Amino acid sequence: MAELFKALGDENRLRILNLLSEFRLCVCEIEMVLNLSQSNVSRHLSKLKNIGIISGDKDGQWIHYEISDKFLSENELLYKYLKEVTFEDRNYQEDYRVCKEYVDSPYDCQTITNKKEFMMKFLHDK
Repeated sequence: MAELFKALGDENRLRILNLLSEFRLCVCEIEMVLNLSQSNVSRHLSKLKNIGIISGDKDGQWIHYEISDKFLSENELLYKYLKEVTFEDRNYQEDYRVCKEYVDSPYDCQTITNKKEFMMKFLHDK
């Protein structure tokens, strides 16, 4: 349990979980939406995956991450708390808005990798 709370004790990991609570995303998408470096996102995803909070499925050259079913079933009350209290904060809602805008756009992993500067401006200047 202590390791679980250590993993949840980081703001960027909570921001990532906020997105993964609604969307299935790859590293480059999380990087772009949260405006974090690839190495930073990968490090946080590794920590979350090692503790069993998230899982990833390989799709071609990308791995798409989501909250693991096992975590959801074993930590139902904690997850409910995160969704109802933590993720209702204005900052998490802004991350969600940016991600939703991206998901609803015609862009995908391949196009944001090739047009990252444009996407960063498109999503964060609104």
